[in-house]
Amino acid sequence: MLAAIRSAAVLGIEAYAVTVEVDAAKGLPQFTLVGLAASAVKESRERVAAALANTGFILPPRRITVNLAPADVKKDGTAFDLPIALGLLVATAQLSAESVARHLFVGELGLDGTLRAIRGGVPIARHAAAVRDTVLVLPPQNADEAALVTGLPIAAPATLADLVEQLRRNGAARAHLRPAPSRDASPATLDFADVVGQESARRALEVAAAGGHNAILVGPPGAGKTMLARRLPSIMPELTEAEALDVVAIHSVAGTLAADALAMRVRPFRAPHHTISEAGLIGGGSLPRPGEVSLAHQGVLFLDEMLEFPRHVLEGLRQPMEDGRVVVARAAASVTFPARFTLVGAMNPCPCGHAGDAAKPCVCAAADVARYRARLSGPLADRIDMHVHVGAVPLRALGGAAAGEPSAAVRERVERARAAQRARFAALGLRGVRCNAHAPGRWLDTRTPVDRAARELLGAAAERLALSARGYHRVLKVARTVADLEGAETVTPASVAEALRYRPANGDVAGVGVARAAGARRV
Repeated sequence: MLAAIRSAAVLGIEAYAVTVEVDAAKGLPQFTLVGLAASAVKESRERVAAALANTGFILPPRRITVNLAPADVKKDGTAFDLPIALGLLVATAQLSAESVARHLFVGELGLDGTLRAIRGGVPIARHAAAVRDTVLVLPPQNADEAALVTGLPIAAPATLADLVEQLRRNGAARAHLRPAPSRDASPATLDFADVVGQESARRALEVAAAGGHNAILVGPPGAGKTMLARRLPSIMPELTEAEALDVVAIHSVAGTLAADALAMRVRPFRAPHHTISEAGLIGGGSLPRPGEVSLAHQGVLFLDEMLEFPRHVLEGLRQPMEDGRVVVARAAASVTFPARFTLVGAMNPCPCGHAGDAAKPCVCAAADVARYRARLSGPLADRIDMHVHVGAVPLRALGGAAAGEPSAAVRERVERARAAQRARFAALGLRGVRCNAHAPGRWLDTRTPVDRAARELLGAAAERLALSARGYHRVLKVARTVADLEGAETVTPASVAEALRYRPANGDVAGVGVARAAGARRV
């Protein structure tokens, strides 16, 4: 007897339909699994056989063939355990074919028949919702994330025995529309009020959050660069429903989805160690998985001690920073992962960390400093909108200093600036752009009002600092964000002057930028 069970698999962060075909024919007993199955899928033979036996079902001595169609796409993961088990029950006449129709089954089976969590619950739920009159059956651990996809009937039995009993008794799995987990902007444990001093750095991160700009923090050890960066998500706007669903989908595929993340709107913050590989940062593998740049989608990717990362790993950031996505090409297929993140790097100005520090002299040779700074290439530095100096705070100022402005107050200004940007881009028909950093430079140059004096200042500075065309437009984007924070429709000379403070001269990643920023005052 032949059985066909509907299931799904994940490729990248999208799911596609898989039909699990099971044939139980007379002949010498054997179990054959075909359809380009990876090792985890092939091992399902033992898990399914043990689960059926321990749940009280009979696996007769037959020649069993299981095909995962389409057979020309490699399958990975443990989500096929449940549909294979049900296919065996239908093929051996222990379950009716009508009872499993109009369902889509995914789930890993324990040896005792319990259903265990799988990866990719949200992409599979999106796929199931696109198929009419379909009930999604999946493990209870994945039910909450699947419920984020509205209008999808979900069944989440705890065991294989419970599911078969429902199918036999009701002719269908007991399903209902689960309410999506209530999403709440949980109070951040890290707050900008904890930062003492560093007014210029705080202002720079506010501009970065308001416009989605990449930034690099340069300063001596212990100045507070990491402390500032870790508080950046607390001043960024909350995730929208669509953004939150994309973030959950990526983390679901990667297997890094925490239960409390379903109820939070705080943007992700990823801080990989500098020993990470290029595949770990960008994404890849024989069966491609999202890297840190995709796990930071719609959030912050923080590279502490940025110049300690291998140069070839850092160079891999260039395309994702421009395109907002990562394309992993393999012989069989190409997989696209979203990667629209805000990059924040932290680095010392020299190997000893004290170049330009008045309190402690630098002991590095000039050649060592040049070699150290060369680890950040010019093309990558050109893609970083803001180079910010973070000076050391005197110890005497730490004890009696008053608390700084809290994150909630800063976030209000950031959200107003983001709202103005969304309205501007929507009114001018620029689709898919939500903040200034992601707008095409030439488009922004011709469509945004710029004061004549501001444009003259920008042109003169571009020549003096030897800015590239990309650098010129990035300064304009930052200036536009400064104007949005001030509620101004026109970019003024003051906005351009502040944006220029964050831009180093061409060919000088840290030196000139540090000297300029250290002596600059807020405009």
